[in-house]
Amino acid sequence: MANDAKKIKIQWYRSAIATPEKHKVIVRSLGLTKLNQIVERPDTPAIRGMVAKIPHLLRIVD
Repeated sequence: MANDAKKIKIQWYRSAIATPEKHKVIVRSLGLTKLNQIVERPDTPAIRGMVAKIPHLLRIVD
């Protein structure tokens, strides 16, 4: 894969305490460990799908 591939920045901004276990697994699989943390991930359909499953917990930052 090329180094200049598109990336998206994802921010975890709401707690996952009272959410189903599947939502917590998605948050962890994106590499998010702390609230308000921002990670940069490749802009792939798989990553976009994970973000789309829990839009109430995550933001895409520009």
